[in-house]
Amino acid sequence: MPLTAVRHIRRMRGGAQAHLLEADDGHSYVVKFRNNPQHRRVLVNELISSTLLEYLQISAPETRLIEVTPAFLGANPEVALTLGTARIPVAPGWHFGSRFPGDPSRAAVYDFLPDALLERVANLEAFRAILVFDKWAANADGRQCIFYRAMVRRGGAEGCPGFVARMIDHGFVFNGPNWDFPESPIQGLYCRRQVYEPVRSLDEFQPWLDQVLHFPEEVMDQAWKGIPPAWIEGEEDALQEVLERLYERRKRVPDLIAAARQGRANPFPNWR
Repeated sequence: MPLTAVRHIRRMRGGAQAHLLEADDGHSYVVKFRNNPQHRRVLVNELISSTLLEYLQISAPETRLIEVTPAFLGANPEVALTLGTARIPVAPGWHFGSRFPGDPSRAAVYDFLPDALLERVANLEAFRAILVFDKWAANADGRQCIFYRAMVRRGGAEGCPGFVARMIDHGFVFNGPNWDFPESPIQGLYCRRQVYEPVRSLDEFQPWLDQVLHFPEEVMDQAWKGIPPAWIEGEEDALQEVLERLYERRKRVPDLIAAARQGRANPFPNWR
């Protein structure tokens, strides 16, 4: 069942004009609205991605449907969208929420770390994992992520302060609202090549490559069934075609990753 928004916290950056809202489970969510300026399809893309990423066990926030009621919107007039100088009301109903890591009033969340701190990220392998997904799903955006502080363990040692990365913002898989699969060597890459230094061959993209190559159809069906009908009304056939093409692309993913070496700057300096 969807959660219900109970408190507005702040407006977020980005083209989707998301807002940070507290829901009735006590957690906060970055909420993208169904009538956002980028298109309602980006919500479909986000929700499908969350199901696939969960199966692949790739580091990403928990996601939920968030209900925004007319009463909430009436009490929080700052929850709105803009187009130029025009104010666009948010449509009541179900929207997409990505859980914020912790209490927004206390948790420090970063979208950039300097090189010295990037080395302290406990799960740098997540950048190789998400590249498998981004190539498969034709993410037309550069890879977006956040970092937050946590006690992390390395090699069985006691926990020590470090950082954890979470992969966010999947609205532009399937080329965003276009729902197609263009290909580019630089597509889906993270801007910091340091995260790819361990890559010496395709072997460094396991086990995620094998998981995609043998991806179960029932997980695709689960992703489809989780989409609210209002998000895809009149576009059911188009979405079915997208998912069929996605399933057919599985065996091309190794070649798509290898082709990234032919871009303007090889992201894998140690792959010989």
